[in-house]
Amino acid sequence: MTTNTTTAAAPTVDLPHGIAAAEATRSRLDFAKAAPKVFRAIVGLDAAAREGLEPALVELVQIRASLLNHCAYCLHMHTGDARKAGENEDRLHMVAVWREARHFFTPREQAALALTEAVTLVADGGVPDTVYAEAAAHFEDQELAHVLSLILTINTWNRVALATGKIAGTDERAAR
Repeated sequence: MTTNTTTAAAPTVDLPHGIAAAEATRSRLDFAKAAPKVFRAIVGLDAAAREGLEPALVELVQIRASLLNHCAYCLHMHTGDARKAGENEDRLHMVAVWREARHFFTPREQAALALTEAVTLVADGGVPDTVYAEAAAHFEDQELAHVLSLILTINTWNRVALATGKIAGTDERAAR
C-alpha cells in the first residue's frame, strides 16, 4: 500500500517586517523615558537579584514566570538570553511542562520553578509551606532571598511590558 502524504509548508513570516509594523502601531508610553528613576531602580533590583545565582537558573525562572504571565516580550528576550548562554533547546521547550519533564531539570531547578509558580500565581492560594520548604532545602538563606527577588523582579518586568504593550522580538536593552 502506498501512502501519499503531503505536508503544507509552514507559512513564511517576514519577522523583521512584522516586528517593525507592530512597533509602528504601538501607542503606549515608553516606560523607561517616562519614569527613568523607577526604570533604573527596577534595573538595579534585577541586577542585585541575580547576584550569586547560576545563569541557567536565572533564565529558567524568568522564562517560567513570563510563560505564566503570558508576556511574549519577556519570553522572547529570556529564551534568547538562555540560548546565548548555551542553554539546551530541549530544556527550553520543557519549561512550560516541567512537572511532566522533571528529568530535564535538577532538583534545585525544580524547587525554583515551583517557587516561581507559587509566587507568580500568589492570588491562587499563596505560597504553600511545602513549596517554600522545598526551595529552602535547596538554597541557602541568601540564595533563597535572591531567588525570591528574581521572581519579584521578573513579575514586575512582565507587568511593565504587558501594560506598555512591548512587542515580542524587540529588545531595547542594547539601546539603553
